[in-house]
Amino acid sequence: MQKPAVNLMVKAARLGGNVIIRHMSKLDSLNVVEKARQDYASEVDALAEKEIIRELRRATPDYAILAEESGQQGKSRFTWVIDPLDGTSNYLRGLPHFCVSIALLEGGEPVHGVVFDPLRNELFTASKGSGAVLNDRKIRVSERRDLGGALLLTGFPPRERKRIGPHLKCVQTLLETAEDVRRTGSAALDLAWVACGRADGYFEAGLQPWDSAAGVLLVREAGGTVSDYRGGTGFIDSGRVVAGNLKLAAALQQVIVSSGYAAAFD
Repeated sequence: MQKPAVNLMVKAARLGGNVIIRHMSKLDSLNVVEKARQDYASEVDALAEKEIIRELRRATPDYAILAEESGQQGKSRFTWVIDPLDGTSNYLRGLPHFCVSIALLEGGEPVHGVVFDPLRNELFTASKGSGAVLNDRKIRVSERRDLGGALLLTGFPPRERKRIGPHLKCVQTLLETAEDVRRTGSAALDLAWVACGRADGYFEAGLQPWDSAAGVLLVREAGGTVSDYRGGTGFIDSGRVVAGNLKLAAALQQVIVSSGYAAAFD
């Protein structure tokens, strides 16, 4: 049985998803702004976020909020972390890969998480200590023990292009062993897919808390592990995330260090 907080998050995520789907028929007429170089937001992001926040505030008026479009609101031991449309660039181009991501942090740690793919109607949920679920079915990370034949996910965020050289060198090293390294355009869905075993591992830098908070909890509760590029625990603050099962994540993190990619952030 889902926790009350998760039930609230699911309702909010579905409301946000409804906004996203409702506007898909008029992508050409949407108002789009460039927040930073090659970092876009649309009116749909703002509208979906407004619906999500309204629902969460109705039930938890005293909780703080950290949302991608409206930023930090209030201070509390409990904080809602919201990405109303993770994969905006995909969405604006009609690429069918994006989601809503909501996490509840207690003292800075994710305790509940929801990632909702409205196109596939796939709902990923997790609560600390209670496991991870996809549409009412328990999920687990893959059992692949090394990088041989692994399917890995990464991203090339615009804010990290100055380190593209070391990143590509790392990818080149990984491709000597792994089956493939793919870039989907949605960090939250990448982490959710690692949690359910569709991908074996994931790494990316330049992430914001709303990109990763829910997905990190999904991976952990699905039996996996998450660290930063040096194997530490400060990944939400640093924005550098490595995820997978224990053995594969360790092997992936080792390549990130040995290839010189981790050193690019020193």
